[in-house]
Amino acid sequence: MSSEGATDDYDLDAGPDPATVAAAAPEDPDPDAPVYAVGIGPGNREYLAPRGRRAIADADVVVGFSTVVEYVADLTDADLLTCGYDDEAAALSAFADRVADGEAGTAVLMGDPNHSGYQFVGKVERAVDRPLRVLPGVSSLQVAASRARTPMEATTFVTLHKSGDLAADFDRLRRDVGDRHLLVLPRPFDWMPGDVAADLLDAGGEPSQTALVLERLTHEDERITTTTLGDLAAEAGGDGRDDTRFSDLSVLAVRDG
Repeated sequence: MSSEGATDDYDLDAGPDPATVAAAAPEDPDPDAPVYAVGIGPGNREYLAPRGRRAIADADVVVGFSTVVEYVADLTDADLLTCGYDDEAAALSAFADRVADGEAGTAVLMGDPNHSGYQFVGKVERAVDRPLRVLPGVSSLQVAASRARTPMEATTFVTLHKSGDLAADFDRLRRDVGDRHLLVLPRPFDWMPGDVAADLLDAGGEPSQTALVLERLTHEDERITTTTLGDLAAEAGGDGRDDTRFSDLSVLAVRDG
């Protein structure tokens, strides 16, 4: 791996998906000077694990999406390399160069990298010539499971909050609707809760099934809407922020009936 890997183009419909890179092998159990990938929680710093906080504080350079880095910027004196989707490759290349020069590097991701961050973890891993250690955090998914009382062992979880083909993810939801609880991370703004609900009805879901949309969990403006799959499906359609009443920071929970 080298910093050149950060500039690779990913065609996520054709592959390879960088999440595959992240899941290709177990972590080195005893890494020497690893790069850290830290899940910072759902945006409320009370949910940031102490070990992750220390990896951020001890870093020389921190990389992540601007909306994530802003939550932890005042916890470290590190140089902050922020990005969006358009300049992600350039930020990771600069991060890899700093790590290659011997600096301590930490990548930050919202929530828990194991739940929705594997594409970014894979891109970081391709970019740096150093073992990567994931420090998991609390995710909005875990908080949603608590609020909706959907035990994880009785629940099918799918994240749609990623690029690329979602066919396999929808296959799992369609297979299990009505038989298991569902927890879904929607994708802003083409697959929001109403769109997912409509798809589940087409797959045999019952209109009367309880559905909850849990927004901005753990924040002061947290909001939970309890409705039914049928009523939620009536809100399907559109692909922009103005086409939905729900936040882009939402989790959809569908109880098993």
